Amino acid sequence: MAKKAVGKVKTGTGKTMTRCIKAVRSDKTGAYTFKEEMLLNDDVKGFFAAKR
Repeated sequence: MAKKAVGKVKTGTGKTMTRCIKAVRSDKTGAYTFKEEMLLNDDVKGFFAAKR
């Protein structure tokens, strides 16, 4: 039997936070580590523009 799709009405502005994951290379070993943060949508470009 097929399931019925149920739509939800969104209230407000929707999603305001974004999970950002950036690969950062270690100066000592040269291995990559991942830096992960939950940021407001306005701060995402600054997160990826920063060197470290």
